[in-house]
Parts: sequence; structure tokens; C-alpha cells
Amino acid sequence: MTIRTLLAAASIVALTACSAADTDVEDVAVVDAPAATSTSVNDDAVYGSGTMEDDLMGQDAVGFDADRLAPILAAQDEAAQARYEARNPAETLEFFGIAPGMAVGEALPGGGWYSKILLPYLGDEGRLVGVDYDLDLWPNFGFGTEEFVEGKKSWPEEWVADARGWTDSDVDIDAYTFSSLPQDGSLDAFLFIRALHNLNRFEDGRFMESALASVSGALKPGGLVGVVQHEGPADAPDAWADGSNAYLRRADVVSAFEAAGFELVGESDINANPRDIPSPEAGDAVWRLPPTLGGSDDNPELRAEMEAIGESNRMTLLFQKGE
Repeated sequence: MTIRTLLAAASIVALTACSAADTDVEDVAVVDAPAATSTSVNDDAVYGSGTMEDDLMGQDAVGFDADRLAPILAAQDEAAQARYEARNPAETLEFFGIAPGMAVGEALPGGGWYSKILLPYLGDEGRLVGVDYDLDLWPNFGFGTEEFVEGKKSWPEEWVADARGWTDSDVDIDAYTFSSLPQDGSLDAFLFIRALHNLNRFEDGRFMESALASVSGALKPGGLVGVVQHEGPADAPDAWADGSNAYLRRADVVSAFEAAGFELVGESDINANPRDIPSPEAGDAVWRLPPTLGGSDDNPELRAEMEAIGESNRMTLLFQKGE
């Protein structure tokens, strides 16, 4: 079996591991976090500094609360905390302007890695809405059998029941697929954390286009969308950078959001890892890296090489819906 075949198989096993839908049994490997710096496409839009917080939030939340978040992060289990260096949850939520009391949508929340942080942080006045793939996307993976898809129909109810067990707060909890997400303009923010690649990879991006349209309809005017996504080389070929290797090109992500009516208002290297330089020619995929380490089970030297790279290089982008 070739490395490429092994990685393809690993991509199916690790489907949720590369999105917000992480399991709790992933192998843990972390990298040194880069300095938390941010830039913006607008001179007056350094988000997270407070200079445009009121304009961007589009609601009455009090603003990012580091003191509230700190004990919540400290209370997460050891496996979750081991990922903080690579995932930078405090810095990421601050950059996105996520505040207690907000109504926030989360793509592919799965086992709740971010949900378990967001639920107590949003608090009694807040709301968390989990959003999963539409049922017609699943067969594209090759394992979306009729029985599997039938089982996914109960996902919203099951996820809400699970999520209620992750917090003692009275935060409102809902769950939908992208196509069933209410188009009521009630959300303050929406998070796509390592969740865009599978939306983009099938049917020429139809699922991405549909998902972004749905998110736009669910957001308040001026609502925010935070993106953390595996970032491939800007000059990578289309066939490699379509999401099938989990990497997307930054320019393509920005173009997709702009086509859906969003404006890019902030960028950050919070989740960047310059050691991750994937080779499209070699067919490199995200799953070769920690925590999956696909394709190196029987090759200690390759495994050590991948562990030294650490988790993937990730773009961190902030978009805003028009007023």
C-alpha cells in the first residue's frame, strides 16, 4: 500500500479530527505557538484591540472577557489542554471578538472540543448553535451509505443532548444542518474552525457556496465569521488545493466569502506554523501530521519528521456580513 493510499484512508478516519468535530481520543502533538500578531486589510480594523469592536459585533455583548475564559480553559481535561499550544483557543476567540452573551454558530462541533469552552463562556445569556453537513454531502466520502445517512438524521437532537451535559450554565443550545439553519438573522457570529475543506472539495464547491449562503442568512447585519483553516501554498495547483488534502489557498477562501457577500476585516498568524510546508507534488495531506500521523505507523523516521513539524499551518481570518 502506498503512502498516498494510506493517507487517503487516514483522511476518512480523521474526518472529524481535522475540523471542530474532534474526538477525545486523538494522539496529542503540539507545536510552539507563534507570537500572537494580527494584521488587517483596513488601517482602522485591528480587531481584538477594541477599536472597532462595537461596530463589528452588531449586538450588545460586553466584549471578549479574558478573565472569564481563563478558568474555563484551565478546567478542560488534559487531552484538550495539550492541544492549546497548537490551537490557541484564547487568542483565537479574542481575535474573533467572541463575548459572553453572544449567539454563536459552530460548524461541525462534533465531540465538542471548542463547544465545551464556548458553552460556559457564552453563559446563561448566550446561545450556541451546532451546524453539521447536509445529508447529501455524506455519500461523497464513500462511506455515506443509506443506513449511515439515515442515522445522521437524528444528529441535531443527539448533539444537543450531549452538549447539555457539557455545561452547567443555562445557555441556549440548538443544532441544525446547513440547509436547515434558520434564516432569521439571529446569530452574532459563526465559527468555521478547520471545517471548510470538505465543504469545498466536492461538486466544484457547491456545498461551500450553499453553506456560506446559509450562514449569511443566519447572521445579524454586521455579524462576524471566524475562520481557522489549514493553509496550503498560494501557488499550489487547483487539483491539490481543492480541499481533498484538507489544505485550501487563502485567496480561494477569501474569494468564496466575498462572493457570498462577506468582507475580510482581519487576518492573524495566531495559528500559523511555518514548519508545515506541504508538497503538492508529493501529494502531501494534512493527515500526515499530528495528531493523525497517517502513513508513518511503520516508519519511525518519517513519524519523527512529522512530529517535528507539528500540527498544520493555519490561516486565521475574520469576515463581516454587510449591514
